[in-house]
Amino acid sequence: EIQLVINTPRGRSSEFDDSYIRKAAIRHRVPYITTTAAALAAARGIAARREARAGVRSLQSYHAGLGEG
Repeated sequence: EIQLVINTPRGRSSEFDDSYIRKAAIRHRVPYITTTAAALAAARGIAARREARAGVRSLQSYHAGLGEG
């Protein structure tokens, strides 16, 4: 069972594939990520959730802590 699609299209040659993959993900209601930054953030979030270290924080609180290392 597919639970997440990560596709980082590059250039015009991948436009057809990108469109097909995106439409299939939407049709099957599967989250779809198109940038490496978003894929990395998702992977970190999934890891945090699996390790039970993911808590609930406001967006402002999260961004305030980004500069702390």
